Amino acid sequence: MAASSKRLEGRIALITGASRGIGRAVAKRFAREGAHLILTARTQGALEELDDEIQEINGGTPSTLVPADITDFELIDQMGAAVYERFKKLDILVGNAGVLGQLSPLGHIDPKTWDQVMAVNLTANWRLIRSFDSLLRQSDAGRVIFVTSSVGHMARAYWGSYAVSKAALEMLSGIYAEETKKSNVRVNLINPGGTRTAMRAEAMPGEDPQTVKSPEEITDYFVELAEAACQRHGDMIEL
Repeated sequence: MAASSKRLEGRIALITGASRGIGRAVAKRFAREGAHLILTARTQGALEELDDEIQEINGGTPSTLVPADITDFELIDQMGAAVYERFKKLDILVGNAGVLGQLSPLGHIDPKTWDQVMAVNLTANWRLIRSFDSLLRQSDAGRVIFVTSSVGHMARAYWGSYAVSKAALEMLSGIYAEETKKSNVRVNLINPGGTRTAMRAEAMPGEDPQTVKSPEEITDYFVELAEAACQRHGDMIEL
């Protein structure tokens, strides 16, 4: 692929939850499109394996790897400072990291599980906004993509903390979109629907994974929203 045909050539992209599932597929696709990647996930080994694959794609350019729990909020602040020191801006933020928690009646959810789901699915994304807003505004075309779910806007029994966290994430995204209307930043959501991930298998243990789409099949939509040319703002793409 010629450099001129790479839709994210030279863009700096941060992806959370990058070591598997949707995050991994998006990272590899962004690499093919010419982006420099900053990848976060809890498992260093999985990140290193992904980076090996990415270097095969892009001719040996390593990604910036940040092995960390996304609920280490002080580290998110440190990441913001480090990205500023190195790049002076951030072009693309993909808030993909998420946990399912406990599928059970609301009254049966363990409080520690509730707090963890809110920390990963909601508060971490707010902390990312807090740390990277100024860097996204330094880009000529800052692009923010959050990953949501149908249960974030359609009440479904037993989805409890996960559904509540996604509903709140959708409001967080909408507020941030309103606050960035007069800037170069564009903020959108993707609801990937049924996708072949470990979280999907956890939520739907009896489902044949071959009956739902692979993460690789949805990466076009992430590229569309990440491009400098994209003018969608405050939208949700439902797949």
